[in-house]
Amino acid sequence: MTNALVIVFVKNIKLGTVKTRLAKTIGDYGAFEVYSELVKITEKATVDLHIDKRIYFSDAVIENKWPNEFKTVQKGIDLGERMLNAFKDGFEDGYKNIVLIGSDLPDISTSHIENGLSALEENDVVFGPAEDGGYYLIGLSSLIPELFKNKPWSQSTLLKTTLQELHNLNVSVSTLETLNDIDTYEDLIASDFYKNNQKLQEKIQQLND
Repeated sequence: MTNALVIVFVKNIKLGTVKTRLAKTIGDYGAFEVYSELVKITEKATVDLHIDKRIYFSDAVIENKWPNEFKTVQKGIDLGERMLNAFKDGFEDGYKNIVLIGSDLPDISTSHIENGLSALEENDVVFGPAEDGGYYLIGLSSLIPELFKNKPWSQSTLLKTTLQELHNLNVSVSTLETLNDIDTYEDLIASDFYKNNQKLQEKIQQLND
């Protein structure tokens, strides 16, 4: 996959700014711990990919994450504009198939990313649907700016609205396995990621005692 690129969007792990919905239940420190673990999982899922990677941080580049990879800061007013700019840069630099993922998925694996890139061999667009109605992965084989404009970001209608628009544009779309991201306390305690992480459970327990 010489013409392929994987883009990872990472929020800078700062107290009080990550997983704000989750923080309402387990507090800012708890949310910070959870997001830190999720970023480690994302890093692990991408580290074995022999594909070019670009890591886009929300505020500032963190050098000890994704060592030796291209790192920069997201540009744009909202999520749509930031994703559009990242894809635009990739296509302008000659990449043919580009997949973008977030960094809050407990079940993301190398194969999800590879499957996304494979789907682009025969489709214009690929999505990894999230259980909350959004998506955890988006891949394109050419730039479609409409995908990123006037969308209900962070709402349960996001993927449905986007798919309808692509259908109207006559664009071929593939979807991957649906995964659950961690936005709320219910998401957290229902996840194997949490159930199997004794250390994290203890930390959150201590913080909330």
